[in-house]
Amino acid sequence: MVQTRITYEGGLRCRAVHAPSDSTLVTDAPTDNHGKGESFSPTDLLGVSLGSCLLTILGMVAERRGWDVAGASVTVEKIMQSEPVRKIARLAVEVRVPGAFDEGARATLERAAATCPVAATLGGALEIDTRWRWGA
Repeated sequence: MVQTRITYEGGLRCRAVHAPSDSTLVTDAPTDNHGKGESFSPTDLLGVSLGSCLLTILGMVAERRGWDVAGASVTVEKIMQSEPVRKIARLAVEVRVPGAFDEGARATLERAAATCPVAATLGGALEIDTRWRWGA
């Protein structure tokens, strides 16, 4: 079990501390929701979680197979909706993997990435559109 301690600092800003490492991150409400937008918003972190989880799983599988995926990246575009409640409606995910991989390796990596725990947790709660760019 991992604990994170989150403190409201005022001005629609929170500070989170990861208990095991004492690492911190700050969130701000976005400017379109009365915040300063000087850091990640809480909803931005959902995209960060998905993208970093996907890359971590990709890296685990690649390392076991001896494949080099260093430099792989994910760009996540978060699309919000405001009605009937403000929430994330969709995440558009673009995965870029440098290097030359045959179809079998690509399929293996794409299948593995789809098993990331964040994606599994989100389930059908929101639309996630993932595009892959190989050799990028």
